[in-house]
Amino acid sequence: MSIAENGNPQRTTNHAPPDPAAFRRIAFASLIGSVIEAYDFALYGFAAALVFPKVFFPSLGPAAGTIASLATLGVAFVARPIGAILFGYFGDRYGRKATLIATVLGMGVGTTLMGLIPSAETIGSVAPILIVVLRAVQGLALGGEWAGAILFVTEHAPPNRRGFYAMFPQLGQTLPTILSAGTFLLVNLVVGEDTFVSWGWRVPFIASIVLVALGLYIRLRVEETPVFVRDQQRTTSSRPPLLEAFKRQPSTIARCAGVALTAISFVYVAQSFLSNFGVTHVGLSKNNVLVATALSGVFYTIFCALASVLSDRYGGRRIIVGAEILGAAWALALFPLLSMNTAASFTVALCVTMGIAGLALGAVGPFLPEQFPTRYRYTASGISYQITGVIGGGIAPLVAPIIVDSWGTTAFGIVLAAMSVVAAICTYSLKDRSRQTLDWSPES
Repeated sequence: MSIAENGNPQRTTNHAPPDPAAFRRIAFASLIGSVIEAYDFALYGFAAALVFPKVFFPSLGPAAGTIASLATLGVAFVARPIGAILFGYFGDRYGRKATLIATVLGMGVGTTLMGLIPSAETIGSVAPILIVVLRAVQGLALGGEWAGAILFVTEHAPPNRRGFYAMFPQLGQTLPTILSAGTFLLVNLVVGEDTFVSWGWRVPFIASIVLVALGLYIRLRVEETPVFVRDQQRTTSSRPPLLEAFKRQPSTIARCAGVALTAISFVYVAQSFLSNFGVTHVGLSKNNVLVATALSGVFYTIFCALASVLSDRYGGRRIIVGAEILGAAWALALFPLLSMNTAASFTVALCVTMGIAGLALGAVGPFLPEQFPTRYRYTASGISYQITGVIGGGIAPLVAPIIVDSWGTTAFGIVLAAMSVVAAICTYSLKDRSRQTLDWSPES
């Protein structure tokens, strides 16, 4: 086993953070950029569940159209690991800042163009093809965003406050649930459901270009992380970061790929599959579903922030494992609650699901980067997280309607519970490095 697999970075708590004004810019840059990227990504999830079956797959009928629409979600999750490798290479070689500017630009362009694609009734089969291509662009951009945004704050932060500082980009993953659901709800209420399906859904997509311009402006005004700068001065490597990471820490990468499985699977099952389930099985209106989803986003945000802060006191591993055990139990109770077929039970189900997801996600921000040295940290933590995204965010919502239609809701609840158990085992097997410096190399 390699030195990096067994490495023991120096335990320290005396790394001083940047001055308050500088760190406010750093924290806000990571937050706003992550909000923009995840908001754009979440918009697609809601549209795929509520609108795209009618706009881009009308000839398939409601059931097959929904499956085809949700299948396009998986395209982005396949693209995300590729984005993690691509942007991870540039992030580890040329810096976190420049790479993050590229990711927010890519996401913004892809999302805005989605809002301009004509429907299938206008241009036929070209419409869903264009949606798939732009969804892949979104996936590439988001694949490079998460690790870069997390590293941008954690590599500035002192070890004993790393969880708190990592909270900002993690909130960038939770707040868009509220924003995207709220935006769709507002537009739907203003223009009416028929007009919303006709063209109103395009407004949030096209308007995202304004947020992208704001994100670019802010990210251009922050400095590179000191940990990356010192590593560049200290050592160089001719081996690509991906190859070096898999040579030195293959076992760590494999286990890290399971750490966020509960968080990601719960989020995307709730936002995509359960959004559609609420309309088709529970009998709720789209507005009821959007209100419940926006409220669940509040729980998601609160518990994500709580887990981030608590990880500084109790260690990230302990927080994540606890959330995953809770998630396994909740997965078995989820569908019996939904079977009550009321707006109240649906709202409670969504809020608890997203609350557990937030609890599982909050400490992941500092925990994954702590497992890898600076030289390939962007690539290794990014690819680990995005592999999880393929399984929990791409495959789980896609197979959910198939499993439910074939074997019932109990079977899918068992699948979700099993995923949480696997996540807990992977997380527990990794070292808790919560009080150790991030400024280390594979040879240390």
